[in-house]
Amino acid sequence: MATMADVARRAGVSVATVSHVLNETRPVLPHTRQAVLDAMEELGYTPNTLARSLVTSRTRSIGLAVSAISNPYFTEILQGVEAAALEHGYSLLIADPHDDPVHERKVVQLLHERRVDGMIVAPSADPRELLAYLGRHIVPAVLLDRVVDAPADGSTGFDQVCADSAEPMARLVTHLADLGHRRIGLVAGLPGLSTTGERLAGYRDGLAAAGLAHDEGLVVHGNSESPGAEQATTALLSLTSPPTALVTANNAMTMGALRSLRDHGLSVPDDIALCCFDDFAWADLFSPRLTAIAQPSRDIGAKAVSVLLDRLAAPDRPARTVRLPCTFVHRTSCGCPEQSLTSVKGTAS
Repeated sequence: MATMADVARRAGVSVATVSHVLNETRPVLPHTRQAVLDAMEELGYTPNTLARSLVTSRTRSIGLAVSAISNPYFTEILQGVEAAALEHGYSLLIADPHDDPVHERKVVQLLHERRVDGMIVAPSADPRELLAYLGRHIVPAVLLDRVVDAPADGSTGFDQVCADSAEPMARLVTHLADLGHRRIGLVAGLPGLSTTGERLAGYRDGLAAAGLAHDEGLVVHGNSESPGAEQATTALLSLTSPPTALVTANNAMTMGALRSLRDHGLSVPDDIALCCFDDFAWADLFSPRLTAIAQPSRDIGAKAVSVLLDRLAAPDRPARTVRLPCTFVHRTSCGCPEQSLTSVKGTAS
């Protein structure tokens, strides 16, 4: 197996210069750097990652803590994170907090003890312990998908990357209202999550824009899971005056809602229109095809890595929140013909 000394001899430089090229601990002239890289390639030299971390105090690794990795939305985010991390020479350590604040705190500590250079975390509905840990240990971190309010003490808080939620949800509601629906039900997510709150706000905004009153009886919580959404949809259908249209606030709850509609012998969109927040690979295989808001999940993952690397390069830079635009995917479950994709703009701050 080739050593650093072998690489140095082949490149005609000192071992120290090879070390500087590998660890980026000192600028090296471009032609010298290339000579070292060529020698490494010719000799098949593989750097000792552990030894490099002792020199640089960096492990070139990122911790990723997201719940429900089996959910297609988070799976695509993971793919975006992994691709961007590898592109920049970072490995990935993954943990599932299970949306449980206590477990969340534990897995983040475990990732920290593995000496990851930074973390990307999708916080639970109660992230107080998580945020306290990250702040106390000054862990470079990016909050993913779910945002948290800025600290009341005026500190900078954390970088955050997510998709827009309120405006796209309002778009679904106004679309259904434009089709003549006056009783539009919402299967909302887990209370406490920022995405749940924002989509509830968007639902209310959509009703207001359409001149419709907000009826609390038409809002039920499926707790961001399929079984909960099935029960919540059944509750809506049992109302004396059930909704004529339904919006589900994530892809897992769309599955539960569809089961409930099937069990009640209801046809979409003939008996009830359906729109969903979150698109997924097989949404256009249903009959009818599902009208949905598509989140840029892979782009969210890749952007989170970019923001984290910016933080590692400049630890004192102001915290920022980046929101990426969603896409309105017009299919047929809403009760009208398919149309071309329409972007819903996002914002960055």
